[in-house]
Parts: sequence; C-alpha cells; structure tokens
Amino acid sequence: MINVLVADDELPAIEELAFLLGKDDRIGSILRASSGAEALRALETQAVDAVFLDIHMPAVSGLEVAAVISRSARPPAVVFVTADDDCALEAFELAAVDYLLKPVRAERLARSVGRISELIGDGGPAPEMITVDQGGTTKMIRRDDVTYVQAQGDYARLHTADASYLIRVPLADLEQQWADAGFIRTHRSYLISLSHVSHLKLAAVRPSVTVEAAELPISRRHLPSVREKLEATRIRPQA
Repeated sequence: MINVLVADDELPAIEELAFLLGKDDRIGSILRASSGAEALRALETQAVDAVFLDIHMPAVSGLEVAAVISRSARPPAVVFVTADDDCALEAFELAAVDYLLKPVRAERLARSVGRISELIGDGGPAPEMITVDQGGTTKMIRRDDVTYVQAQGDYARLHTADASYLIRVPLADLEQQWADAGFIRTHRSYLISLSHVSHLKLAAVRPSVTVEAAELPISRRHLPSVREKLEATRIRPQA
C-alpha cells in the first residue's frame, strides 16, 4: 500500500484529491496538510511514500517543500498538483514523479499512482524527461508518455495521450537515440513506442499498427524489422 500526504491551502482541493486517491486500491493512509509549513511538520513525524503538493501555497510553496524533501536520506515521491503549467521546468528539476493540472481527472491520477508504485517497487532511476516548447512556454514531459513520433521535415512531432509537441530533431536521430527505450521505426514518417501498441495488422494488404487511438501504416521496408522485434518479445513455453 502507498501512504500519501496531500498538501493544499484550499480545503475543497484537499478533500477532492483525497477522495479520488481513496478510491484507488493501491493507496493506504492519506494525510492532509493545509499549508507548506504544515506539510513539513507532518513529514517530520510521519513516513509517507508520496506527497501530492499544490505549488502556489502562501508562505512556504510546494516547490520549497519539495526542495526540502529532496535533501532527505530517503525522500518520498513528489507529485505536483496545480492550476497552471508555468512551473513544470522547476518541478522536474526537483525530480518530481509527475505534474498534474487541476481539475485532476481520475484516470490521470491513476497513472500517477502507477508511476509511484513502479518507482517504489523498482527502486529505479527517475524517468527520462524531455524539454519541449509549447506556445512560448517551456514544459517537461516524460519520454514514456510519448506514444509515437511523426516526422515533419527536419522536425519531429511527439504525440502523447493528451497533446503533441514539435521538436527540432530529425526522426532518424530519435530512432537511434530511443532504440533502447522500446521505440521502433515502422514507416519513414513514424516511430512508435512498443509499450503503447494496442493492435497490429501484419498479414493484411495494408499492414498497420494502432497506438492509443491512432492507426499508423507499416511500410513494406520496415515490416520485416517489425516482425523480428515482435518475435523477440513473444512468450514461449519452456522446453
């Protein structure tokens, strides 16, 4: 079970987030704090696995709380919860596990809890983050949130479940850099994440792969390598 602390200076926001977390079977105890200072006092006496922090709290902000947490010997996972995304860069510089925008959707919160669960279970490194620009704002997104990448000249468009982002990196460069992260080329215009594939048509006249809700073509040139990759991941009975 994952024990958490929810900190926000608005009581309705605390109760709403606590209610959503309480519906998740993976969540254990839920502590509440109505300020940054109260959150720090709670953390001195209570051990939790994760902290859900509002960023804009008076006196001691969520970012300041996270900075203190980061200096702990065994810091809990930090998820920021805020009404805007203009602090995303600072948040991920503090090794935040996730960054949720208000109003928080149940399915989006479940993904955050899943990430916390994986982090606790694996004890592994923080996820790979990517800096992107959107509407003049610099954002940080997780690479494992990218479902597929689309070539657009010398640029590449990163698609996630919620949005898409244009970066000035050719698709061929990403193909080489992200090969070890489970991304494979399926077409001259597409690079897909195997972990987000939901359906494949390999024997059809027009082979395709469905990633999230997008059905993308598989070219004749790349079909053999796609088959080989899938064969390597196939589960076989023991001899």
